[in-house]
Amino acid sequence: MEQKIRRDRNIGDNLRKLRLDYDISQEKLCAELQRRGCDIGRSTYAKYEAGELNIRASVIIELKKIYNCSYDDFFEGLNVNI
Repeated sequence: MEQKIRRDRNIGDNLRKLRLDYDISQEKLCAELQRRGCDIGRSTYAKYEAGELNIRASVIIELKKIYNCSYDDFFEGLNVNI
C-alpha cells in the first residue's frame, strides 16, 4: 500500500525533467516500467512527480536503467540541509 508523504524533499521535479529529457509520456514510461516488473499506473506515477507519494526504490532502480543516468540525477538540486 502506498502512503502519502509529509512535505519534505521532493524529487518529483527531477523525475519530470528526466522523463521530458527522454521525451517519453507518463503512459509510455509506465508501460515500460510494467514490462520490467514494476506495477505502476500513470496516476500513481503522476503523484510521484507531484510529490504526493513516495517513490519505491525498485522504481528508481528501473528508471536509472531506462534513462541510463546516475542516482545523483534523481536528487540533483535538493538542499542537503533543511
